[in-house]
Amino acid sequence: MITSVLIIGFSGILLVYWFRYCCILLIRTHAEQQVAAAPACDAQFSFQHVKERLRSESELDALCRSLDRDYALFTYLLEHAVGLKATSLEDRLLVLDYKVMQWYYRLTKSAAPTHARRAVEEMATVLGLLVGKMGERAAAQDQA
Repeated sequence: MITSVLIIGFSGILLVYWFRYCCILLIRTHAEQQVAAAPACDAQFSFQHVKERLRSESELDALCRSLDRDYALFTYLLEHAVGLKATSLEDRLLVLDYKVMQWYYRLTKSAAPTHARRAVEEMATVLGLLVGKMGERAAAQDQA
């Protein structure tokens, strides 16, 4: 009985570690791609503005609400645009990472503001990557 609990617990810890490692690796690999695509992003998204304001602003709730609006717009576009579905495993991991960071921000915003700031920064980065990928797919469809 104890052995089964230990194996399940250890497997759960390894799953969480794998998830975080994959997300961090995806963010690092596509970071330069996001910087190159940043000027091409639609003005309706504010994640770039949030990343700039994150350095100077102490109130994180307004920035998080702005990112939530961006995420809602992003999901609306994915659901209603033909051929822009997030079908790859990378995209799904990034969407899940955004949701996990959203939860982590809510958990740490009063107890650990530094961790909450990092969570908001990662949320903005993930949104930037997802919007950039969506823009690339839309441009590829326009050319086809």
